[in-house]
Amino acid sequence: MSIITDIVEIFRQSGFANLPWQNWVMLLVSFVLFYFAIEKKFEPLLLVPIAFGMLLVNVYPSIMADPLMMSSYTGEVVEGAHWYDAGVLRLLYAGVKSSVFPCLIFLGVGAMTDFGPLLANPSSLLLGAAAQLGIYVAFLVSIVSGLIPGFEGFTAQEAASIAIIGGADGPTAIYTTGKLAPQLLGPIAVAAYSYMALIPMIQPPIMRMLTTKKEREIKMTQLREVRKTERIVFPIVVTILVALIIPDAAPLVGMLMLGNLFRECGATERLSDTAQNALCNIVTIMLGVSVGATAEGTIFLSVKTLLIIFIGLIAFCFSTAGGVIFAKIMNVVSKGKINPLIGAAGVSAVPMAARVAQTEGRKYNPSNYLLMHAMGPNVAGVIGSAVAAGFLLMMFGK
Repeated sequence: MSIITDIVEIFRQSGFANLPWQNWVMLLVSFVLFYFAIEKKFEPLLLVPIAFGMLLVNVYPSIMADPLMMSSYTGEVVEGAHWYDAGVLRLLYAGVKSSVFPCLIFLGVGAMTDFGPLLANPSSLLLGAAAQLGIYVAFLVSIVSGLIPGFEGFTAQEAASIAIIGGADGPTAIYTTGKLAPQLLGPIAVAAYSYMALIPMIQPPIMRMLTTKKEREIKMTQLREVRKTERIVFPIVVTILVALIIPDAAPLVGMLMLGNLFRECGATERLSDTAQNALCNIVTIMLGVSVGATAEGTIFLSVKTLLIIFIGLIAFCFSTAGGVIFAKIMNVVSKGKINPLIGAAGVSAVPMAARVAQTEGRKYNPSNYLLMHAMGPNVAGVIGSAVAAGFLLMMFGK
């Protein structure tokens, strides 16, 4: 009898009997993310650590208070406590909250990015700018959401943070939210990275809806060769201009361009290799796990969080549409030389958005090769989203 009593008591104290329904829902969400990452290969380097962090914090909610492994999403540092007693997840999350991780990710992205297609076709910069439409649409929707009966709405700082999801740029979303609305860092980061990973599902229907079969078949001419001098001068000039015009964007753009200078100057191969591989991979693991661990069910599943995710989807759709529509306009101006599909690559998810444009183009014209043409607006979108974030920080920064 005592054995049965002991078994019942063990079960009563286990997570099976004590986990709230919200945690079970978030566990299901983490399994879906695992499926997309592992089976569908949708940005696995991002989704696997995010999904595991989400699983960890929901299968063991007391991790939020455990001194050995604490998430800092809601926890506060106890006065007088040592930093090394905060716990693994809390220490990792400090890199997210302080914007260190987003800047280091941009360093790695810069080292991996070839700005040659943008330099060969400077007009792609316009497509990168047009694909930021969703940011401003999401900002307006977030502000107007206050009119919903029974919902308190978002502040201007919160609306600006939510809006950045439309840029399809996780590090920029984290950087902006950490400065404007740190209380929303968890849901915004999860939404931004999730939508980045789901680009192959979200963008194609919008691209097909806004273009004709004839437009999707357009074959673009080969880009010119870009000289090494242009490649070296570009990151230096961009850093100077952005720092002078929009100083709040300088940390992100500066790290992006530093990484690119490592790549292009020809004298720092070891630094370029480290930034592209070891450093970027290490930071991605730490950022992904700690961001995923902010999605604890009882906190994450709220009306405000669900509305953020919905507005983020609206933002993403409008950004894709903005790029495609502007590319259609450029196609008319150029008398049929621009394939509008490359406009969708103006969001800053490099290089997945460009690959989606390539895949869609080849469905209608197997001889078409749009990847390098799409990389122009794609890398322009990275700069565009960082500049948009800097503008919002300048307007609404505390």
